[in-house]
Amino acid sequence: MIKEILIYKEVVNEIYELIDKSTYKKNYAIEKVGISRSIFYRKLKTKSFTPDEILEIAKILCPDEFYMLEFIKEIEQAKNDINAGRIITHDKMLQKIKERNDKFLKDV
Repeated sequence: MIKEILIYKEVVNEIYELIDKSTYKKNYAIEKVGISRSIFYRKLKTKSFTPDEILEIAKILCPDEFYMLEFIKEIEQAKNDINAGRIITHDKMLQKIKERNDKFLKDV
């Protein structure tokens, strides 16, 4: 756990440089984090971003890594669903899609 905390502190300490070197404008990061411009710059100066704010900034700076982690998480969830028997056959899925499309066309 200490290793992770030290890594987090390093990221927080380097966040200004990481944002500055990225191809994205700071305004885009401000918008994604969802805080005012003045608060963003204050947090940047004092290195006081919350973990959630750092995560939002990291998603911007490292989108490939973020999407890969999300993909791996979804694969693990799919494996858990299979192991727990939460599956549906291809034919049943096609039938559900057809029923949903038929209902949609009736409502239109």
